[in-house]
Amino acid sequence: MTTNLTHGAKPSLAERAWNIRHKSLRMGAVQKQGYVGQALGVSDVLAVSYFHAMTFRPEDPEWEGRDRFLLSIGHYAIALYAALLEAEILPEYELETYGTDDSRLPMSGMASYTPGMEITGGSLGHGLGIGVGMALGLKRKRSDSFVYNLMSDGELNEGSTWEAAMSAAHHKLNNLICLVDFNNQQADGKSTETLSSEPVDGKFEAFGWYTQRVDGNDIDALVKAFNNARHYDGAKPRAIICDTKMCKGVPFLEAREITHFVRVDEEEWDLALSVLEEGKPS
Repeated sequence: MTTNLTHGAKPSLAERAWNIRHKSLRMGAVQKQGYVGQALGVSDVLAVSYFHAMTFRPEDPEWEGRDRFLLSIGHYAIALYAALLEAEILPEYELETYGTDDSRLPMSGMASYTPGMEITGGSLGHGLGIGVGMALGLKRKRSDSFVYNLMSDGELNEGSTWEAAMSAAHHKLNNLICLVDFNNQQADGKSTETLSSEPVDGKFEAFGWYTQRVDGNDIDALVKAFNNARHYDGAKPRAIICDTKMCKGVPFLEAREITHFVRVDEEEWDLALSVLEEGKPS
């Protein structure tokens, strides 16, 4: 749930997700580059996070009572910026500054630059450990806030991720929700072929987590999973493994041979926006 968002009829979660995709592509078009494949894939997860599950105040990003959203995968910043723009934490006009000198929207997320960016990601495998520390601190302050950590399937290769997972279970951090974007792609190829972590849900369960695995592009399934995670009454951290499709919403990019950094040729940015607009929710 959110507070103090735009008055009047609220867009549906499907519309929010579409808006996040659209803003991500528009930012990519500014620099003719960006991790838009990941952004398009994870937009549904971000929409449900910000516009269904989380408590925050757009006008006060550092409000003590907020839920914390950690972007462990710093190169996904374009996706989180789109969500922060959609949530009115960032003003719309800043979209056009993406990746430019002195912009608050650098190509890799940095907490010191951007309101609403809780941590500086980039060195993968650190987000969940930071989340454990935050969740433990909030518990000691008797806070009702949740910590959400969005991480990639590639980060499952990092030993620090599993040390953090073990610590979270040990400390019974039922205020920590780990979201794993499983698009089966990392820099060296498919995640399942580079160093498979399957069964991912089974591993989190074995580490003492309440775990669900869902289609990360199915908003109804995501809403149910987020509700289950927030309201589960066991003294365990919670994980939601979200199987997503790179470039979701732009069929000609979905059909392209997918790599970690999806190449969009200069003349294709306008085409991608046009194709996305054809699928806009009514």
